[in-house]
Parts: sequence; C-alpha cells; structure tokens
Amino acid sequence: MINLEGPRQPPKNGEPAKALAILLHGYGADGNDLIGLAPVLSSQLPHVEFISPHAPFPCEMSPFGRQWFSLGDRSADAMLGGARMAAQILDDFLNEQLEKSKLTPDRLALIGFSQGTMMSLFVGPRRSEQIAGIVGYSGRLLAEDLLKKEIKTSPPVTLIHGAADEMVPAEALQHAVKGLEEVGITVTSELRPGLGHSIDERGLEIAKLFLSKILGKFA
Repeated sequence: MINLEGPRQPPKNGEPAKALAILLHGYGADGNDLIGLAPVLSSQLPHVEFISPHAPFPCEMSPFGRQWFSLGDRSADAMLGGARMAAQILDDFLNEQLEKSKLTPDRLALIGFSQGTMMSLFVGPRRSEQIAGIVGYSGRLLAEDLLKKEIKTSPPVTLIHGAADEMVPAEALQHAVKGLEEVGITVTSELRPGLGHSIDERGLEIAKLFLSKILGKFA
C-alpha cells in the first residue's frame, strides 16, 4: 500500500478543520509546488485545512519530481491504465484524510493543476459520495466516454486554462466542459488570454470565489 504524504496548511483560525482542500500538483512537480497557493486561497476560508500530497511515483523525466502516472506512452489506453492505478491510491488518501478529520465528503474540495486536474476530474465524479467541488487548472478530461458509464456523483467544477498553454492545448478546456456537461455536471470555465501553462491572479480569484461558495458555508 502506498501512503501519500506532503505539506499542509492547518486552518488559520487555529481550530480543527471544518473542511478540506486537497491540492494535486502536476507532472514532474511535488506537493511543495502547490502548497504556496494555500495562503492566498485560504484568506476567506480560515476554517479549511489545505493538504498538498506528493504524487505516488517518481517522475520518469525528472530526478526530483513526482508523477501520478507515466506520460512515456500517451496513448489513451496507457494513460487510462495509469490514471486508474493512481486513482485507487488517491481515493484511499482522501478517505483517510476525511476520517482523520472526522469530516463528511461534502466538505472536501479538490484543486488540481495539469496532471493533478486530470486526476481530480477522474476521481471526483467516480466517488460514491459527492464531494463539494473541483477546481482544475490547465488540465484535460480523460476517458470521457467511460465517464458516462462510471459516473456516480456530480460535484460542481470550475476550470481555468491559459489560451497560450504550450503543454496542454487550450482546446482541452472546451473538450472537458463538453464532456462533463454531457453527464450532467455543472461546469464554469474561463480561458485566460495570453496565459501559458501556469496560474495567474485572475485564476486564483476564480478559485477563491468558487471555494468560498462550496466550503464557506461550513465555517
């Protein structure tokens, strides 16, 4: 069994967490990459704990980074197989964190970047109990044809993508929106003009508003 670990930011109010936000980093990074977003995203959510686990596997392309699944073979079947394996590990981690905090799934949000967004969109709708929602930056929707058969819940989703993304083409945004809406998931999205494979201030503001909407009520 693989146990995920990584940096975390406890609730700013010093009390036990009343909600959780899990940050899922991109390919070749690790949990330290996204935990820096926590001080910004938590400014209006002092009751939320932010957790940024390192992906389970060493990155094949980077001596220090981690990966959720291999990109050595980018065929649909290979990526699906990798995502399924990582999803089992991530699911166990989410259950463990909820149990540890004595919280229900409706108090859990996922925030992904790139491959972390792919994992968030893969795992979230397949969980049997609905989570609060998903924020996805610069990612894509994997295996949308299978989602129609495998969807169990419909957490709201907000997606942000750079129009000049050099790693994951901007067309992936509308592809994801279409695939999610087709299975009944409510999606809001924004394409950021001139932005590459990164997160800008507008993207952070969108996430803050979305997280306040889905987790603010638990304060």
